[in-house]
Amino acid sequence: MPQQWNALWGILPHRTREGVSWRPSPPLILAAWYATPAGLKMSRLEEHINWAAQHGALVEVDRFLRSLPESQWLHIGTFEQQWGSG
Repeated sequence: MPQQWNALWGILPHRTREGVSWRPSPPLILAAWYATPAGLKMSRLEEHINWAAQHGALVEVDRFLRSLPESQWLHIGTFEQQWGSG
């Protein structure tokens, strides 16, 4: 799932580096994947979808997300069972 999220982030147009960070914020992958609660992951994904809408890439992002098989989606209950409540 982190790999797919990184691929989605790569689709987003007009990403810009601001100091040591990025706009929009990067996906919560690598160590952040395990340390970030599900609610914050959902908020970050929403940020990415909103960014796509504001920058003319909503159709491409929608197509990408809908192409993912169910097995590549994280469900809250599954995440908590596999990695704890974080």
